[in-house]
Amino acid sequence: MTKTVKRVLSGMRPTGKLHLGHHLGAIANWLKLQDNPAYECYFMIADWHALSTVFAQTESLKENIREVALDYLASGLNPEKVTFYVQSHIPAIAQLHILYSMITPTSWLLRVPTYKGQIQELGEEIDSYGFLGYPLLQACDIMAFRAELVPVGQDQLPHLELCREMLRRFHFLYKTEIFPEPQGLLTQAPMVPGTDGRKMSKSYGNSLYLSEPLEDIKKKLGKMYTDPAKIYKGDPGHPDQCSVHYFLNAYHPEEAKAMKAECLTGALGCVACKGKLFEILTQVLTPLQERRAELAQKPGLVEDVLEAGARKANLVAEETLRMAKEAMKIA
Repeated sequence: MTKTVKRVLSGMRPTGKLHLGHHLGAIANWLKLQDNPAYECYFMIADWHALSTVFAQTESLKENIREVALDYLASGLNPEKVTFYVQSHIPAIAQLHILYSMITPTSWLLRVPTYKGQIQELGEEIDSYGFLGYPLLQACDIMAFRAELVPVGQDQLPHLELCREMLRRFHFLYKTEIFPEPQGLLTQAPMVPGTDGRKMSKSYGNSLYLSEPLEDIKKKLGKMYTDPAKIYKGDPGHPDQCSVHYFLNAYHPEEAKAMKAECLTGALGCVACKGKLFEILTQVLTPLQERRAELAQKPGLVEDVLEAGARKANLVAEETLRMAKEAMKIA
């Protein structure tokens, strides 16, 4: 029997260099997917989504796209195995978004939980259709490639449900069955903590970046949030509530298990834990940073990779758009 290959789609916004939250929350999962022949993977750099919040600070957007692409490549994503591209290089996504905006009730967008959540994270009110409608554009990202699987965190599941509701509405209105109903592939690290214990985010200033100098990371680790109840080294710790233990367990679970036992008894102090975490992160990040530096010195490499990805992605998205227009009888 022929094994059916499922199409996977995911992406990140180019709001700056990628951090450990991106690495654990997405890229680690993407690397497993790219090596599985059961999946055909498309990973985008979502610059239109970035504009929904940084529309007034666009001067660094092009450079941020390049930085994210370098982080993708340095982390091990292989353009010979997966397709990655810049969202705005695929015009069919925007056209599909326009078509869907005509049939999507505003109330559906207002009820998406992350709408208010992102306003809270940013600390400011954003009154634009682009911000309100980004779940709709996100759904069109998925539908443009007729993706069946979407790697997401728990907080993104309402976006997937919105996508499914939209395509069902389209199918009902135009008596067709074009789009598969996408299902979520939950990530193993749905909420990666930052140095202050909150979700790691550039907006919070609590991130550890993949490409930042190791000495800077060491300084940040020295101030990292641990266990507020463990004041002295001999105090029994609560490692399951500690951000340092989270990273130890994510990158070296065997070491973390042994250290957890010592922490619980009070035999291990927070300074020693942070020192061990720095050693482990050095082992993880050094080869990545060396690859990144090497790739950055190759003129035109990033541009060539993104151009090749856009060519392949456009073929799929344009075919989807043609099918949608034919169903609507406007082709």
